[in-house]
Amino acid sequence: MERSGLITFQGNPLTLVGNSVKLGEKAPDFTVLANDLSPRTLDSYKGKVLIISSVPSLDTSVCDTATRQFNKDAACLSDDIKILTISVDLPFAQARWCGAAGIDKVVTLSDHKDLSFGTNYGMAIKELRLLARGVFVVDRNQKLVYTELVNEVTDQVNFNAALEAAKKALA
Repeated sequence: MERSGLITFQGNPLTLVGNSVKLGEKAPDFTVLANDLSPRTLDSYKGKVLIISSVPSLDTSVCDTATRQFNKDAACLSDDIKILTISVDLPFAQARWCGAAGIDKVVTLSDHKDLSFGTNYGMAIKELRLLARGVFVVDRNQKLVYTELVNEVTDQVNFNAALEAAKKALA
C-alpha cells in the first residue's frame, strides 16, 4: 500500500510504503539486522517496553542528534525500557558510527536487507529507499501505546512525549 501527502523532505512530497500502524493495536513484527548481522525481531525484546526510533540515516545531522539524545536519555531510564534506532544504514556503518559517537545505550538495527520494519510500520520512503522519521512506543504486551510520524523528514521527533509514554507503559 502506498500513502502520499503525509511527509515531505525539504518541502518536497514523498510516498510512504506499507500500512500505517494505530494506537492500541498489536505492534507489527519485523526482522532487522543487529550490528553483528544476527537477526532481531519484535520478540527479541519480549517483556520490555520499547522506544523504536525510525531514522533515515545515522550519518545525517538530525539522525545523529536524535540518537545521541536518546542515548543520553536512556541512562536515566529503567532497564525494562529499551531504545532501538532503526535505519537502512548497513550494520557495519552503524557499528562504526556508534563507536565514534560513544553510543552505548541505544541499540542500532539495520532494515537495509528487506525493509521489513519500514513496510510493516508504514515508514519506508518509496522515492529514497530510506525510512521516514518517527517514533513508536511498544508496551510489555507488544501493544502500540505511542506513535509519531514526523511530517518533515528534517525535523525532530518529540523526545519528551515518547519518553513519558514509555515510563507510563512501565506502570
